[in-house]
Amino acid sequence: MAHVTREHLDRLLEQALLADDHGSLARRLDDLALTYNSGDVSRAAILVLAAEEWRAAGQPARALDCYQRAVDDGGEAGIDPRAGIADTLFELERPGEAREVIATLQAEGEVNAVTAHSIAETLAAYGDLTTGHEWATQAVLACDDDDPEHVAMLRTRYRIRLDLGLPEDELDALIS
Repeated sequence: MAHVTREHLDRLLEQALLADDHGSLARRLDDLALTYNSGDVSRAAILVLAAEEWRAAGQPARALDCYQRAVDDGGEAGIDPRAGIADTLFELERPGEAREVIATLQAEGEVNAVTAHSIAETLAAYGDLTTGHEWATQAVLACDDDDPEHVAMLRTRYRIRLDLGLPEDELDALIS
């Protein structure tokens, strides 16, 4: 059984970055999640990282499995793993299922800023700028001004607004 610390996880990520081997890191993270016992990083967070690495390695089906296991685990991951599920479903050319996942998240409400930002990026990438704009606005409004991600959320929203041909508004003015 593994006790996972932030330092342990950072070392794994650093080694993989140096080796530029997403598949190897995905396997290591997946194995770590299987042997997980405790730690200052949740099993769900490890599974989300593994899913992201599987996607980077070109294996979206394995990523989908990791995201679903993160949902089933229920632990804190910083982002709702269903945002990753939706993005991966779009990648797998299953847009109807992806939109169902997004609709479920919207119906449940109380989506955190990071999750809303991820969904906005996904929708914009797959051509749904109007709904992407709604999610980007939700992300900006849910994010604290001092959050390091706030500017990225503002920029995503601004880029989508430009693509939609919308004029600048008071939130766009916050980008500096």
